[in-house]
Amino acid sequence: MLLGAAIILSPVVTNVAAHAQTAAATTHHRKAARHSTARKTTARPVNGPQLGAQTAPAATMVPTRSQNALRNVAPASAVSFSQGGKSEELIVVGSALTTANNTSANPVQIVTSKQIQQTGATNLNDFLSRLPSIGASGTSNSNTNGGNGASCVDLRNLGQNRVLVLVDGKRTTPNGNSNCIDLNTIPVQMVQSIEILKDGGSELYGADAVSGVLNIKLRHDLNTGSVTIRGGITGHGDNRTGMISAMKGWNFDHDKGNLTLGGSYMTQGGVTQRDRSWSRVPLGAVGAYPTNSNLQVGSIITPGGTYFGSENTYVGNLDNGSLSPYSKSKRYNYAQNQWLVNALQDSTLSGDLHYEFNRHFDVYSNVLYAHRTSKTQLAPEPAIGSVPPSPLPNGIILPSGYPGNTAGEDLQLYRRLNEFGPRTNNNANDTVTGMVGMRGDIVHDWKYDLSYTYGASQVTNELQGVGDYSKLLQEWGLEPYADPNDPNGALVYNPNSCAGSPGCVQSNAFTRLSPGAVQYANYTTYQHTMYQLRDLNLRIHNNHLVHMPWKGGGDFGVALGMEHRGEQLSNNPDPLVVSGYSLTNTVEPTSGGFNVTEGYIQGHAQLLKDVAFAKDLSIDGQGRYSSYNTFGGAKNWKAGIDWAPTRDIRFRGTIGTSFRQPNVYELYGGVGLSYVSASDPCAGATSPGLIANCIKGGVANPQNFNSANSGQVPTLQGGNVALRPETGRTYTFGTVLTPRWIPGLAASVTYWHYTIGGLINSLPTQYILNQCYEGGVQSYCNSIDRLSNGQINTVSALDQNLGDLLTSGIDFDLNYRWRVTRHDSFIVDNNFQQLVKYKQQQQPGGAYLNQTGALFYQSGVGQPRVRDYATLTWQHDAFRISYMFQYIGGMNWNDGSAFLSEENPAANARIKTPAMVQQDISIGYAWKRWNFEGGVQNIAGKNPPFVLNAASNSADTTYNGFYLGRYIFLQAGLNF
Repeated sequence: MLLGAAIILSPVVTNVAAHAQTAAATTHHRKAARHSTARKTTARPVNGPQLGAQTAPAATMVPTRSQNALRNVAPASAVSFSQGGKSEELIVVGSALTTANNTSANPVQIVTSKQIQQTGATNLNDFLSRLPSIGASGTSNSNTNGGNGASCVDLRNLGQNRVLVLVDGKRTTPNGNSNCIDLNTIPVQMVQSIEILKDGGSELYGADAVSGVLNIKLRHDLNTGSVTIRGGITGHGDNRTGMISAMKGWNFDHDKGNLTLGGSYMTQGGVTQRDRSWSRVPLGAVGAYPTNSNLQVGSIITPGGTYFGSENTYVGNLDNGSLSPYSKSKRYNYAQNQWLVNALQDSTLSGDLHYEFNRHFDVYSNVLYAHRTSKTQLAPEPAIGSVPPSPLPNGIILPSGYPGNTAGEDLQLYRRLNEFGPRTNNNANDTVTGMVGMRGDIVHDWKYDLSYTYGASQVTNELQGVGDYSKLLQEWGLEPYADPNDPNGALVYNPNSCAGSPGCVQSNAFTRLSPGAVQYANYTTYQHTMYQLRDLNLRIHNNHLVHMPWKGGGDFGVALGMEHRGEQLSNNPDPLVVSGYSLTNTVEPTSGGFNVTEGYIQGHAQLLKDVAFAKDLSIDGQGRYSSYNTFGGAKNWKAGIDWAPTRDIRFRGTIGTSFRQPNVYELYGGVGLSYVSASDPCAGATSPGLIANCIKGGVANPQNFNSANSGQVPTLQGGNVALRPETGRTYTFGTVLTPRWIPGLAASVTYWHYTIGGLINSLPTQYILNQCYEGGVQSYCNSIDRLSNGQINTVSALDQNLGDLLTSGIDFDLNYRWRVTRHDSFIVDNNFQQLVKYKQQQQPGGAYLNQTGALFYQSGVGQPRVRDYATLTWQHDAFRISYMFQYIGGMNWNDGSAFLSEENPAANARIKTPAMVQQDISIGYAWKRWNFEGGVQNIAGKNPPFVLNAASNSADTTYNGFYLGRYIFLQAGLNF
C-alpha cells in the first residue's frame, strides 16, 4: 500500500587504615595468637576474613606497612609487592599457594574499604568505574533506557561476561537477567578489600576469567560491632541517598567458634532527564553525518540522515483533532518523562558461622541474602504498529474515510499514548548465596579445603503503561483484514467495533482517550527469571613439598583441586509480550543450563633466594582441564616468572591461554525485539551503488525514501544455541620498584596484551545495515527484513562467534608515603593506563577495525587512549583530607564500523568528545569510637560532554560520574 502522507500525533515540544581495619584487627588478635601456636606453618592474616576465604583458590589481603603510623590512611592499591620487611606467607588472588614476601608474577591491584568509602560511593561500581583498568561496557545506575537497575563491572573493556567476580574467593550468584554479578547487592560497608587480578585467570578459576578476576572480600569473624549511617544529595537537590548498615560478631567456646551477623539498607532517588539542562531536550543531527550545527529536538535523528517527520507529514492536535503541517518545533520530547538515573532500594542480610574442632577439622558456613528493587521510567508507549510475531498490521494505516481524516487519502499514524502515562518498570530481585565447607591440616604440611555453594536469583519485572495493540485498534474502530498486496494485512474502519465487548469505549485516533478507554486498552506485563548456581570445590595444597637441592634454593609448592559446577536459567515473559500483541518489545520464553567438571594444578618453585643477583627468583606454572556436557573438553595453561635481583627492583611476566564457554544467557537467552540506535542507509540515498543495493533490498525509490523508525531500528537480539567457545591468549610483563633510598615509594609498570578468538558478541545494527547496502555483502542483507513499503521490519543481530579481538596497553601504578613529621604524613596514589591498541574483526578472517580511542556514540561505550585516577592525602593524627582526580582522554565518534572523521574528514572537530576531568574531595576524622566522613564528588559541577545518543545526549557508561553534577555526602560510624 502506497501512502501519500503520514501523521504524527504528539504534544508540542517543551523546551589501608584504622577506619577499615580497627575492628578487624581487634577481632583477630586473640585468634591469631592461638593459631600461630597450633599451626606455625600457616600464616593466617591478622585482619583477613576467615570464612570462605581459603578455597580453590582463595585470596587474602596483603597487610600494609606502617599501619600504626598511618592508621586512617588507605594502603596502597597500586602495587601488591611489599618493600623489604619480614617474610610472610600470604595467598593473593591469582594463586592457590602462599608465597613469601608477596612474590607473584601476576599484576594484582588491591583496593581497601577506606579508599572506597572516602569517595562517597553508594555502590561498588561507583568506585570501580574510576579505575583506569575498569571498562565502560558494564551497566550503571544511569542506564535507565533499557537498564534493569543492575550494576555490573567490566575489565579492560572486554565485556562484563569475561571478568570473573568472586566473593571471598568463591563464585557467587549473578543477577537473574543481567548476566553479571550485581554489585548493588554487595554493601559497601561490608567490604574489607577488593583484589583485582589484571591478567587472565582461567587456569585456576575456570571460564569467565578471561580478562581477569575481582575478588571482593567481606568482613568476617568479628568480635566487635559497628553501625554506619550515610546520606547524600546532589547540588540540584535530588538523587537523595540514604544508607544504614550494622555488623556484630561473637567469639565462643574459647575462641574456637565465631558468629558474625550483618545487615544493611540503602535507598537512592531517581532523577529525570528534564532535571538537567544538558539532557532535558533530546538532540540529534539532520544530514548524512552528525556534524551540522542545526541540532534538532525530539526523537533521535541519526547519522544516516533519517528523521521523524518530513514533507507530506502532519501533526495532530489531540484536543481538537486538527491537522497541521509538520515542523521541528512540534517534535515529541520524550525526555520530559524519562529518567536519567534509576531509583533503587537495597536490603541485605549476612550470616557467618565457623567452629574449629581441631587443626584438622574447621567447619564454616555463610549466607548472603539481598533484596533489590529498582524503578525505571520511560516516555509513554509509542503506538506505531505491531511487533513480530504478531499477525496484526505492523503499521497503523487510517483509511481515507476514517472520521477526522481530511487529507482524502490513507494516513499512517505514529502516536504516543500519553493518556497511559509513562512506562514504569519495577524490577524486584532476590538473590541468595549459601556456602558450607570444611578445611584443615592433613599431614606433613598438606592442607585441604572442601566447600559447596548454592546460589539462586529470582527476578520479577513489572512493566506498567503497556498498550494491548488489538484492544487499542478495536477502540479506534480499526479492524484488520487480509490484503493480498500486503503480507501484514491492512485496516478497515468499523464504527461499531466495540459492540459486544464489555469495557470497550468507542474512540477516535485523532482525539484523547477517555479514562475508561485507557483502562480497557492499558496493560501491565510481568516477566519472571530464575538463575541457579551449584558449585562443589576441593583444594589440597602443600607450600613446602620439597626444598631445592642446591645452595640458595627455596621451596617447591603444589596445589591440586577439582570443581564441579552447574548453572541453569529460565525466563518466562508475559504471554501477551510473547505473542506480539502488546506494544512493547517481544521476548521469547527460554530455559537451559550446563554442567562442567574441572581439575587444576599449580606448581611454584623458588629457584633462588638471598644470593648474588637473585634476592628472589621464582617460576610458577598452572594448568586446568575442563569437561563440559555441552562442548566437551578444554585445556588451559599459564606460566610466570618473578625475578628480584635486589630488594629494590623486581621483574615479572606471565603468559597463558583462556577458554570461555558461552554462558547460559548467551546460549539460552530468549530472543527479543529491541529498538537500537541506528539509521537506514537507504533513506535519501544519493550514490549510484547505494541506490542500486537499496532497490535490490526492497526500497523502490531510495532518493525520496523516508524511514519511519525515528533513528531506532527494530532489532532481534538474544541467545544462540549454535555458539562455539571462545579461546584466547594473554601475556604481561613489567617491573616493580621499591627503592630503599626513597622510603615509602612503590611503583610498577606493566605491559599487557589480550587476544580473543571466536569472540561471542552481536554485530551492531548499524554495521549490518552498512555492510549490506554500502558494502553490498549479501550475507548481511540476509539479516534484514523489510516490509512491502520498504520500511525495515526487523534486523537480526543474535549473539554469534565473530572474529578476533586484540587489545594491549601499559599500566603505571605509583604509591608514595612520606612521613613529614611525627604527626603528619603525605600519601600519593596514582593509577594510569595507556591504551596502545584495540582492534576487532567483525567476521572470521575479516579486516581488523581500529577502535583505539573510539567512542561508540550509539551505545555509549568508549575506548579512551589515556585514563588516570589519582588520590592525594594529607594525614594529621586522626584528621585526614583527600583530593581525588579522574582523567578520561578525548575520543572520536565511531558508528561500529568506522570513525566518522574517516567518513567525513571536514567535520572532524564536531564528532569527538574532549578530555574530561572529575575532581572530588573528602575529609575524615576519628574520635574515640566514632569515625566521620564527608565530601563532595565532582566539586566543579561539570556536566558530561555531548554525545549523539538516543537516550540522554551523552554516554552514561563512560561519563557516569558527571551525570548527577555536584554530589555531597556525610557519614558517621560507631564501633562498639
